[in-house]
Amino acid sequence: MIDKFVLASAEFERALRNIQQAQWDWPTPCSEWNVRHLVNHMTRGNLNYVELLEGGTAADFLRTREVDALGTDPVDAFVRSADECVRAFGKPGVMQRILDYPLGKVSGQQALAVRITDSTIHTWDLAQALDADDTLHPELVTWISDQLGEIYADLVETPIDPESTHRFFAAPTGTSGVSKQERLLHRMGRSPLWRVGCFGQ
Repeated sequence: MIDKFVLASAEFERALRNIQQAQWDWPTPCSEWNVRHLVNHMTRGNLNYVELLEGGTAADFLRTREVDALGTDPVDAFVRSADECVRAFGKPGVMQRILDYPLGKVSGQQALAVRITDSTIHTWDLAQALDADDTLHPELVTWISDQLGEIYADLVETPIDPESTHRFFAAPTGTSGVSKQERLLHRMGRSPLWRVGCFGQ
């Protein structure tokens, strides 16, 4: 699973390195965030998972969720945060440790699965925002699609439950789609036609 997180992080980094200076304020499919907010969410998220693995609490996680983690070099900040996350999840016994995650108690293994999924879906968000190639890595799409129920099992909110509050996750937009990626995006509350609706392109 650490290999999958490394892959998901590398895919996000690839999209991140395509950002031009003028694009940091551009909107994203996450309606409350522009590009910089989205990149900060990913970077801060990595750091918050590290803190959870080191004994941090759900309250700590939520309190620092929006704190700037990018500084003057967002690319370097993200890469360092991903490296820290890899090291933290790679420590002995971490996968079996029970963490005080904001949506419920989870094992380190389940937390990592959530992080992989979040990283993958937000890679699509970033690519959409930049009008770049939004093709997700097929290995990640297949793994997430096949494990989606287990990834969010027993959490108080999930992106795939229509009855959820959807405070942290977008509500699903359906389950149909021509490709496996489209079906996954719909289940995760995304519209593959977001850019058309947003920019009229």
